[in-house]
Amino acid sequence: MSPLTDEQLDRYARHIVLRDIGGAGQKKILDAHVLVVGAGGIGCPAIQYLAAAGIGALTIMDDDVVSLSNLQRQVLFGEKDVGKAKVEVAKVAAQHINPDVEIITLNQRLSSEKLPDDGADFFAPFDAIIDGCDNYQTRLLVSDLSVKHRVPLVSAAIGQFQGQLGTFRGWEADKPCYRCFVGDALDPDDCDNCSEVGVLGAMVGLMGSFAAMEAIRVVTGFGQDPAGKLQLFDGLAPSMRSINLPKDPYCKSCGTPQT
Repeated sequence: MSPLTDEQLDRYARHIVLRDIGGAGQKKILDAHVLVVGAGGIGCPAIQYLAAAGIGALTIMDDDVVSLSNLQRQVLFGEKDVGKAKVEVAKVAAQHINPDVEIITLNQRLSSEKLPDDGADFFAPFDAIIDGCDNYQTRLLVSDLSVKHRVPLVSAAIGQFQGQLGTFRGWEADKPCYRCFVGDALDPDDCDNCSEVGVLGAMVGLMGSFAAMEAIRVVTGFGQDPAGKLQLFDGLAPSMRSINLPKDPYCKSCGTPQT
């Protein structure tokens, strides 16, 4: 393991002096590769803070373009970016924060059909996944793939003044996956979206920043293990609480196969 350079010691000094991260933890961050699915409200602050933290590489996946309505909460974008691909604008913004971070962009939705070799080669480099996408179909696919390829998943979601976040390692015998939490039979027509019900921009920033922190926790191992718990935020109260999530023994992704 090569020592940190003088420039890195200066840039990441506030991490290095933390007893639970230190120089060894910062080296883990510098060597890590995180996949961010969705460069929207949650993805934007997550990308910012991971880049600032010195994450070695970020793969950003999103097929959307910047719209004017995004600017209320998606803080990597400005008016001049309207109509541009989100992943390309996010790449430029992240490299402006930290030019040492390798940024890989995929201007597409995550799709199992587009993953060669059943996704094994695609997921092999990743140390963690942050899912901040806006639909259950993609969320469940991300969860299933994280279980299959054993990559820790940090899943964050928001709605109006509420947010939720969990870290999932469903391949472990005593840990649930995201599908254990939400189940299988989700009707897209019954799911709210922020264009219809609204969302507080600052709440999105809070959840995206928290997702970045949890990805760093996955990489470095600082603090307590949050896997198997769901963090719930109520911006109206305001309050925060944690609930335990049970593993579903019949989950088709991580449960025991049933006859």
